[in-house]
Amino acid sequence: MKLALIGAGQRGMIYARYAFEKAGAKITAVVDINPEKRESAVKEFSIPSDRVYDNTDDFFKAGKIADAVILATMDRDHYAQAMKAMGLGYDILLEKPISPDVRECIEIRDKAKEKNVTVVVCHVLRYTRFFSAIKQVIDSGELGKVVTIQHAENVGNFHMAHSFVRGNWRNSDLSSPIIMQKSCHDMDILLWLVGSNAKKISSFGNLSFFKKENAPEGSTERCLDCPCAGTCRFDGKKAYLPIKGEWPATVLTEDQTEEGILKALKEGPYGRCVFRCDNNVCDNQVTDIEFENGVTATFHLSGFSNQMHRTIKVMCENGDIIGDDAEDFITVNKYSSNYLYEGEKRKIPVNNEEGFHGGGDYRLTMDFLEALEHKGEGVSIRSGIEQSVESHLMAYAAEQARLKGEVFNMESLRKGEI
Repeated sequence: MKLALIGAGQRGMIYARYAFEKAGAKITAVVDINPEKRESAVKEFSIPSDRVYDNTDDFFKAGKIADAVILATMDRDHYAQAMKAMGLGYDILLEKPISPDVRECIEIRDKAKEKNVTVVVCHVLRYTRFFSAIKQVIDSGELGKVVTIQHAENVGNFHMAHSFVRGNWRNSDLSSPIIMQKSCHDMDILLWLVGSNAKKISSFGNLSFFKKENAPEGSTERCLDCPCAGTCRFDGKKAYLPIKGEWPATVLTEDQTEEGILKALKEGPYGRCVFRCDNNVCDNQVTDIEFENGVTATFHLSGFSNQMHRTIKVMCENGDIIGDDAEDFITVNKYSSNYLYEGEKRKIPVNNEEGFHGGGDYRLTMDFLEALEHKGEGVSIRSGIEQSVESHLMAYAAEQARLKGEVFNMESLRKGEI
């Protein structure tokens, strides 16, 4: 299997490494505007010099030079690049979101069907043992039908500052609203667990903390010359130097020495004061969903937590399922007759694998490669483009509901009334 890597940033490299190391795929071309990232991919995968590109136009002009592409560029580039790739007959492993524009999402889905190409969206949560175990309990029927769900994504204060205040996804005009960029994952997992499309959505949220009026008195534009750095938890040196060689320090620069990181803090976006950036995405958002099958759900996105993890409570007719994906088990409770009796309770180990998203990245990559190996044989894909578009419609609806203060009707959206 020959793969071309379009976007050699962190996410693209993760999928490429799994394909290369675990499945023996060959990474035969790389495209990236950043020379450091290109060189890193060339060195790791022994990519020939005539298959190294600094722009996608030159790559596509070369025709179809691989079996498939890993497309992991910025959100707003996905549409044009995916359409060109499918036009050449490429199958695609596509980083989420598909596109910030739901019209473009639908066009990509329709183009994939027209060209008979496989497009797998990187909704990795469907592949984690944590959510797979919850899905198995639901589908077993032992607790009856799902009635309502409480789900939360705790982004982590440091992750919020890194990715959504200083980083690539800080401004919805440049990338996507946070509910689309970060939480189309969560819309997708709710769809999968509930087994029904959404009917109505409302949402509330804002940018409450990471803005200029909350900057410490006397603070400056950048961390390295700020007199408040000693007492600020967002100081770049505190955030990145202790974890050099690890994410998210590796996002700053390929040079993971102290000198390299300090240089990046001095010159790059991650050394900026978190209260003085050009960010506009929410740092908290609550979304209420009514599904077509009558199930209701609440989703809570928050940048105000100490760690990155997701929590969920699935309440069914005869019991509930409770989980925290930072732990290695889920708890299944059956309801009791009175408060004196706890009811039946059991823990199910989930044994998440090493790597990002509890092993979900690895299993997603393997699913994509297996689908290509057995194309035309009816292989089931958990996160194909057909399933994935619906989560993006939900994320779009949530953002529109937040901005307009309205309950958003999903049927009108599916009819094209955008």
